[in-house]
Amino acid sequence: MASANPSLKDLTGKVIILTGGNSGIGYATTQLLARQGAKVYMATRSQSRAADAIARLKSEGLGNGLVEWLELDLADPRSARRAAEEFLGKEERLDVLVNNAALVSGPFKINADGLLDIMVINHISHFVLTQALLPLMKQTAASSPDSDVRIVAVTSNALAFVQPESFATRETLNKQFGDSALGMVKTYGYTKLANILHMKALQRRLDSENSNNNITCVAVHPGTTKTPATEGFMGANLPLIGGFIGTVIMPLIFAKPSKGGMAVAVPAAGVMKGKGAMEEWKGAYFTPKGIETPSASALDVRLQDELWETTRSVVKELGL
Repeated sequence: MASANPSLKDLTGKVIILTGGNSGIGYATTQLLARQGAKVYMATRSQSRAADAIARLKSEGLGNGLVEWLELDLADPRSARRAAEEFLGKEERLDVLVNNAALVSGPFKINADGLLDIMVINHISHFVLTQALLPLMKQTAASSPDSDVRIVAVTSNALAFVQPESFATRETLNKQFGDSALGMVKTYGYTKLANILHMKALQRRLDSENSNNNITCVAVHPGTTKTPATEGFMGANLPLIGGFIGTVIMPLIFAKPSKGGMAVAVPAAGVMKGKGAMEEWKGAYFTPKGIETPSASALDVRLQDELWETTRSVVKELGL
């Protein structure tokens, strides 16, 4: 029986986009948000996989919520722009954007645009999607003095594995750390650092242009969670012991997707308690324990601004 969660806001009448969502943490987050009454767009590449996931969500109960598919292939930033345009043709508000989908396992490669595929999927396409939807989010935020619009980037504590010196050039977006399991974790962490840098840079820009800004940008590490992506990484990169880890060890030390989903749902739709809570949340880094301090690199304003400008430049080169 579907039921609302008292830790989350009533989302009746609210509209949400979540990238990914047909499995793992994204599925669990979608379920939680829809059960609060929201209309959630599951932005994914595969219509058939989305349809299967939506059917399962309905069978498990959505309460008063709705879930619809939105076509999005994050491997191509042009698809991100098209997805935003399709959504803008359907809806007149957007209350929450959850940039959740990610590529985890390699080998990673340079695509036809000369960009590293994992950085495109995990950061650049989400940047394009966010920028294209931002005018509507601003409109939604301005519709009422007590509006509460949120942008959430699902990051990872793997960002602590890297301490880049700069994001000032296009080449820095293509940085890799080798094909070993640790090297791929570092490359993944590098893109997850980009996620939090993006949120912090965007928050500062929104606050600077509007002293009464009520759009909150946050990044969240959902915890070490057993998902198809993590299982796939273990199987591909630790073939001799990956199966053992996946079937025996992971259930003992990795959280279930439902817990990871709740960790994401809290910054996306949690109740802000007390005066000044919104200011505390703005630009924050969430974990399952609450708001924590991220790595020094994540707090580096120079890196935030370099990544912002470099990404803007790359997106412009793509004609977006």
